[in-house]
Amino acid sequence: MKPLRGRILQMFAKMNTDRLDLHVLFEAAGNDPAERQQVLDQIEALVRDGYLEPSGSDFYTLTKKI
Repeated sequence: MKPLRGRILQMFAKMNTDRLDLHVLFEAAGNDPAERQQVLDQIEALVRDGYLEPSGSDFYTLTKKI
């Protein structure tokens, strides 16, 4: 798993929830604007791979695959 991808998934554990807003997930990139774009790319990959599912209004939910 790519480091950024792992940090995105760790945000759910850190916040102790299975549903997070995109803005919270951006924190996985820290203050690096270029890496924030990569967060979007990794979220799309996590959705495609079945680890996350969109749940409306920029929220994403962990799936049972985790």
